[in-house]
Amino acid sequence: MAGARVLVTRPEPGASKTARRLEEAGFSPVILPLSRTVPLPVGIFPTGQIDAVAATSVNALRHAPADLIASLACHRCFAVGAKTAAVAREMGFAAIVEGHGDAASLADMLLGEPDIANVVYLAGRVRRDGFEDRLAGGGIKISVIETYDTRPVKYMPDELDAALDGGTIDAVLLYSAKAAEGFSNLLADPLRHSLFESARYFCLSPRIAAALSGGSRSRIFTASKPTEDDLLARLIEVL
Repeated sequence: MAGARVLVTRPEPGASKTARRLEEAGFSPVILPLSRTVPLPVGIFPTGQIDAVAATSVNALRHAPADLIASLACHRCFAVGAKTAAVAREMGFAAIVEGHGDAASLADMLLGEPDIANVVYLAGRVRRDGFEDRLAGGGIKISVIETYDTRPVKYMPDELDAALDGGTIDAVLLYSAKAAEGFSNLLADPLRHSLFESARYFCLSPRIAAALSGGSRSRIFTASKPTEDDLLARLIEVL
């Protein structure tokens, strides 16, 4: 659908990058970040034996203090997917093991290494516990270092109206469960519900889709893999 208005809910600077990709594909992007990532102070660095470093998100690496990364860069970094691996490489990790895009398979890769018993896990404060449970269940000791937090973005009514510009939205891109929850609150507002009456919702994962309420389930679509390339491919396929 040429010129379709697509709402981009991911935080900046990623939102602007996504908007450029949408414009190149012939869509009309509308940027409305519903969450933001903020760095957390890291006061204690890991000590003792370290056999590997794990990262299940790009933000965990980008928000880590430079001196922390410098102290860990000599160890193998197990990155959840291609983008996280690329960031790890940029930040100075020399030995990088690239996962298949999900935390469960990354945990299995670590468990398959007989020489790994102690892992430093760079993570966000808001996260699922499956990765850690899987490693701990396999006998690996995990030292978690929280480098960032994800917080909701709240808009005043006039800010929201200005961002949406009074036009109907044809599609919404949702990148996190937090964003899905925030958008559900938007849908509940009767003053703006009409803007999304025919919108389709494109979610990065089934978990994100499950967190969305207020929209028709028949208009919710999930990427085949949790990457933006697959999300945008699904968007183009449906619209």
